[in-house]
Amino acid sequence: MDQLELFDLPNPCIGVCTSNNRGYCVGCLRSRDERFNWHNKPVAERARILKLLEQRRIRRDAARLAGKPDSNLEADQGPSTPDLFGF
Repeated sequence: MDQLELFDLPNPCIGVCTSNNRGYCVGCLRSRDERFNWHNKPVAERARILKLLEQRRIRRDAARLAGKPDSNLEADQGPSTPDLFGF
């Protein structure tokens, strides 16, 4: 048994359910596919998504610390890596 299977992985939703122009939720940073049917996803997939969310938070916070306004973050072309939030 995988250690992750011993614990229920929390839904990262914080109740701010608004998508930016790239389709990511402004509140939890998940894409529509990542949000859809969260509780029925396999534990490994939910764990992978949670790791991606942490990467997105780090990139978002770094952009904010650099003084980049939020309105520009949503329109930024960002890196070519599609798994990241796009900052």
